[in-house]
Amino acid sequence: MSPEVSRAVVHAYQNKTGLSAEPLSPRERQALQLISEGKTTKEVAVVLNISVKTAETHRTRLMEKLDIHETAGLVRYAARHGLVQA
Repeated sequence: MSPEVSRAVVHAYQNKTGLSAEPLSPRERQALQLISEGKTTKEVAVVLNISVKTAETHRTRLMEKLDIHETAGLVRYAARHGLVQA
């Protein structure tokens, strides 16, 4: 990295700017909440007024971003982060 980029990275780290504490978008959080409530992908699509394919994409991205590989893990994550009641 160039010295300018290195300084910017260090500055962002020291000031906690540019670093998102919440890795999920608002829409992904909505999808996660519905999944955690036991909704099927089709039901998530209906509630969010999106296609089933888009709902599947949200589920896939959630799992990738959070490095979670099963629905139960998504439910645990949602409960720990206050998105649903445990």
